[in-house]
Amino acid sequence: MKKIFLYIMAATLLLGNGCGNQEKQTQNDMNNEVIETIMARRSIRAYQPQAVEREIMDQIVKCGINAPNGMNAQPWEVRIVDNPEFIDGCTKIFVERMKQDPRRAKMVEDPSFKNMFRNAPTVVFIALGDSRFAYIDCGLMAQNMMLAAKSLGIGSIALGSPVDFFKSEEAADYYKRLEFPDNYTLALVLGFGYPDESPDAKPRDESKIRWIE
Repeated sequence: MKKIFLYIMAATLLLGNGCGNQEKQTQNDMNNEVIETIMARRSIRAYQPQAVEREIMDQIVKCGINAPNGMNAQPWEVRIVDNPEFIDGCTKIFVERMKQDPRRAKMVEDPSFKNMFRNAPTVVFIALGDSRFAYIDCGLMAQNMMLAAKSLGIGSIALGSPVDFFKSEEAADYYKRLEFPDNYTLALVLGFGYPDESPDAKPRDESKIRWIE
């Protein structure tokens, strides 16, 4: 009888420890590094001047191409630019174009303006081929890159205006230098660099989340 009691006590202790560990693990899961990175990531619009080291950018982009994508089509082509001559050259053309639009002239006339990529010293161009889910895949890929960058202390921003600009006649020479296949279209531009600001999070409307019973 005494032996049975000891077995029961041992089992109780094991179960108790297991539940405690499980509860602790659940708590840790809600405060793990991935979740913290997601919640801490912000769009950065002020950067230090130095480009991101190429080995770091290689790692960031590899995280990007490991994003889920429909039928594993991998419908993207990626180009990375950290060449100041390229960035400054296309920015010069961009500035002249923006000055013709009163709504956008303020952006390039801002004293803090350095380049058309929100001053990011390293730029990633993503072009997409003909795939049904290509734009969804592009978004997943970009998010992987930006979260990987955040985890490595690198700031990032997703940009739309450079996409329109690089499709213009004025930017044709620079677009050609990106060497995208003829059947691919520029879809998204990402800026990367070491942050020179720490912006607060903007409010999120959690009322848009609903459980359906």
